[in-house]
Amino acid sequence: MKKSIVVFVCLYTALFSSELTIAVAANVSYAIKPLIATFKQTHPQTNVEVILGSSGKLLAQISHGAPYDLFLSANMQYPNRLYRQGLTVGKPVIYAQGALALLATQPHDFAKGLKVLEDENIHKIAIANPKTAPYGVAAKEALEHAGLYEKLKEKFVYGESISQTVLYATRAADIGLVAKSSLFSPQMKMYKEGQNWVDVDATRYTPIAQGMVLLRRAKENKDAQNFYDFMLSPKAQEILKAYGYKVP
Repeated sequence: MKKSIVVFVCLYTALFSSELTIAVAANVSYAIKPLIATFKQTHPQTNVEVILGSSGKLLAQISHGAPYDLFLSANMQYPNRLYRQGLTVGKPVIYAQGALALLATQPHDFAKGLKVLEDENIHKIAIANPKTAPYGVAAKEALEHAGLYEKLKEKFVYGESISQTVLYATRAADIGLVAKSSLFSPQMKMYKEGQNWVDVDATRYTPIAQGMVLLRRAKENKDAQNFYDFMLSPKAQEILKAYGYKVP
């Protein structure tokens, strides 16, 4: 009898469960778990698979037919490119606005802002690769605005995604320009604002508007539409704000 019940439960779960696959920009990796956990409170039968990577690499994968339903990018440029290619269901929308921060494991005089990067005891600076990561584009723009990019170029250690850049900033470099959202993950709570990290002046780089778009594969996928709607809901926006994002 017990075996029959177990078999019935498994068959019922298989029959009524559904799946969606989300391509997620690396900077959202810190917030995606609580986002999915909250989503599943109202959609317990939906299995959500997350593919993390730099937005540029995810764009390339989608363009070459990767079976993703939803794309959460770190910018609007890449989702708009997919839209122009006819690979999406509708136009992209902004789901969050990201921010840059300076991060170091050791205390620094962050009152100097980006000029702290000129300190003689800083030998390696982690930034995301501008060719693949929108946060790298923003970091380069901020450094150019401060007149530091060419001056400090030889010190840069490039991460292929912002999550790799955070790893470099805490393990392989003296300091790094990272996504502010990374600083609100449980693993990063040891680093204190003003002592280990500080916001980069937002006037020094173009606002990081992060875009979301349903992909063509998800045209008939109600779960993908449900997650899309959830990402624009007050509950999701509260989670995003708790991770240092601004929301629309």
